[in-house]
Amino acid sequence: MFDVKKAVSELEPELIGLRRDFHAHPELGYQEFNTSKKVCGYLTALGLEDIQTVTGTGITAILRGTAGEGKTLLLRADMDALPVEEKTGLPFASQNPGVMHACGHDGHTAIQLIVAKILSAHRDAFRGQIKFLFQPNEEEAGALNMINAGVLEAPHVDAALALHLWSPIKTGRIGLSEGPILGTTEEFELEIIGKAGHTATPHTGRDAILGACSVVQAMQCLGTREFDPLLPIAVMFGHIQGGTARNIVTDRVKLGGTIRFLFPDEAHNKPKVLAAFERVIQGQCQSLGLEYELRYIPSNPSLVNDPAMVAVVKEAAAETFGTRDNVDAFRSLAGEDFAEFSQRVPSVMTWVGIADPAKHSDFPHHHCQFDIDESMLAKGAELQVRSALRYLNQN
Repeated sequence: MFDVKKAVSELEPELIGLRRDFHAHPELGYQEFNTSKKVCGYLTALGLEDIQTVTGTGITAILRGTAGEGKTLLLRADMDALPVEEKTGLPFASQNPGVMHACGHDGHTAIQLIVAKILSAHRDAFRGQIKFLFQPNEEEAGALNMINAGVLEAPHVDAALALHLWSPIKTGRIGLSEGPILGTTEEFELEIIGKAGHTATPHTGRDAILGACSVVQAMQCLGTREFDPLLPIAVMFGHIQGGTARNIVTDRVKLGGTIRFLFPDEAHNKPKVLAAFERVIQGQCQSLGLEYELRYIPSNPSLVNDPAMVAVVKEAAAETFGTRDNVDAFRSLAGEDFAEFSQRVPSVMTWVGIADPAKHSDFPHHHCQFDIDESMLAKGAELQVRSALRYLNQN
């Protein structure tokens, strides 16, 4: 076996350089044309096989080990950025106005390229094969489109591995747990429909603003009056729009938001959650003589970490960090569309801490000053290399 830590250390300057280049040139979902071109060129130079473009800007490539026949492991990294105006002041800050890597995907892409470079130089160190997948549009559930395009077949994928750089966790620690770790996410758009009127005679109208306020307030009871308060559920409204003048009873109000929950049995409980959500809307609107239109936007199921895959990563993490005492239990209502892979093959996502106040890397994700502790890029690459080798070479 080759010296993994040394191999990563030698490539750390290149790793940081790749991350900074991606950071300076962010692209939104399904617009990652330059990122995709760079990734494709890099993988081609490494001699990977069967490099394909999938769903417009996604990339897949195969790396075959020479130590014998074996399983196929998928390694996934996301590439898309966010519609955020960057205010970090970094010398490699975004050069694309209004677009920023504010979720760490620049780091994920850079890490996976270095993982590919290391493993391509040591094909004799593993059996089976690795399918590298660079995914577009994670922020809006691009994984499902890639799955529907066949990325889990030809060759058939036996397991999947991913990581996420995560600012809620301190640098040097990781979040890793078995079972459901991320909540089911359902996004929605709701329009409350009333009747316009004059505010001097409000009884002649049907006030959509009053209806919207009633719905928002009543929805907060779901987590304690409808479902077990020990099971996390959060109904959040992210935008509300309505009204044209101060003296007009508003006839239409548009609201949008998310429903997030982390229940043990998603298939059984999701219909219950959505039914309760709509019942509240219907009841509030009916009491005020209003109508409504509700539309759901396809989003993420729960992300489930396979116990056997978690065990593989824990051993790899102990070698990477030199300790077993830096692993925190992890649960969150965040959405991550790697969940789609986890619903189909044994999978694991590891959450790598990047928060260091001294380096200003403790801002929340999607914040205009979000940054990562670049010392953790090498740790992430080493963890992925060791995890891949452990999985593919296990008996």
